[in-house]
Amino acid sequence: MDNSYLLIFALLLGCLASTVPVFMALFFTGTIGLVYLVGIDPQIVIEVLYRSMDKFALVVVMFFVLCGNIMTTGSIVEKLIKTANVLVGFLPGGLAMAGVLACGFFGAISGSTVATVVAIGGFMIPALIENGYDERFSVGIMTTAPILGVIIPPSISMILYAMVSNDQLEALFLTGFIPGVIIMAAMSLYAYFVCRKMGMKQRQRPALSEVIAVLKESVWALMLPVLIFGGIYSGLFTANEAAVVACFYAFFVEIVIHRDMKLHDVKRVIVSSAVTSATLLIIVAGASVFGEYLTFEQIPGKIATVVVNNIASPWIFLLSVNILLLFIGMFMDIISATLILTPIFLPLLSKFGIDTMHFGLIMTINLGIGYCTPPLGVSLYISGATVDRDIVYVTRAVIPFLVIQIIILFVMTFWPDLVLLLPRLVYG
Repeated sequence: MDNSYLLIFALLLGCLASTVPVFMALFFTGTIGLVYLVGIDPQIVIEVLYRSMDKFALVVVMFFVLCGNIMTTGSIVEKLIKTANVLVGFLPGGLAMAGVLACGFFGAISGSTVATVVAIGGFMIPALIENGYDERFSVGIMTTAPILGVIIPPSISMILYAMVSNDQLEALFLTGFIPGVIIMAAMSLYAYFVCRKMGMKQRQRPALSEVIAVLKESVWALMLPVLIFGGIYSGLFTANEAAVVACFYAFFVEIVIHRDMKLHDVKRVIVSSAVTSATLLIIVAGASVFGEYLTFEQIPGKIATVVVNNIASPWIFLLSVNILLLFIGMFMDIISATLILTPIFLPLLSKFGIDTMHFGLIMTINLGIGYCTPPLGVSLYISGATVDRDIVYVTRAVIPFLVIQIIILFVMTFWPDLVLLLPRLVYG
């Protein structure tokens, strides 16, 4: 690379390391590269911004954000937690397992790690501590389990990856089910053995009548993920339409059936969702300008040539990518990283014979782990605020769970047939 490339990347890193917002850093450096280094008409930048917003796939992001906010405002989240607790709460570490299971339930609707940390972690961490669980253990498990929000579909990061890679979104979603279930099982087993070793008191096994009563009470909440995935994979509606249907269903359940959300709450929920969606969309717009600069300069192709000339094995390539993405995930949010890095990595995948959907899942898990990885993982600060602890304390709390997730990440990396099992079964 010549000095102009280095200048742009140094400028971008400098902006990201400072207090400059991510979307402005991407837009600013991309514009400088296009206008002053490539020498194109500034009007092209405006056209790029328009094209980046003129994508139907972004509708699904906005509606799943809205759906998550509806659930948080009403009682769907509470009922999901209650259901998880009655199913596994009587086991050693059962309440912690219920928290992990609830993250899986919520992740199957919201598509966001941050939303899962706020909705489930904010409730479960105090509940675990009140029930005699060690504070550090409670913080650790409920900071890291919300990674399920971006692995178990629908996933906002997968939606954006599919938008860039042109993979079939419904098939890409399927890659997240098996890794998500394995992460839930592994974290639950760890909680079981740790809590049994600590001699935690077990709650009495609930009577069958109590289980049935809770399931009846929660049936409308539990039907939401069934509606989303049943509709998508039965062919009744697309992923975009599923997001809209999920919002209307959640509104109806919370206002008419549960009656835990009032009509005057609707405006606040919609405005809050609009602000969150706008934050995501301006990052998409900024990343599109930077991506256009990369395209004009053919940087992805040049990087591909350098990598292929120096790395012969696809396994070495994947190992290197994992290390790089884990590092990047510590400093950059998953939305920005997905939009910036996907165009760079895509040309490399065909040269190494790597399936783009397999790689999308690897990228999602890596960057999802970044949410709870020091020093800048957002989840660390949210959980720390919940218990009024500093970043060092929370970092020590999450280490055992990060090790579990990274081990599973490497299993998924080097066992692509397991990741692609469901997409191949459903779509051939």
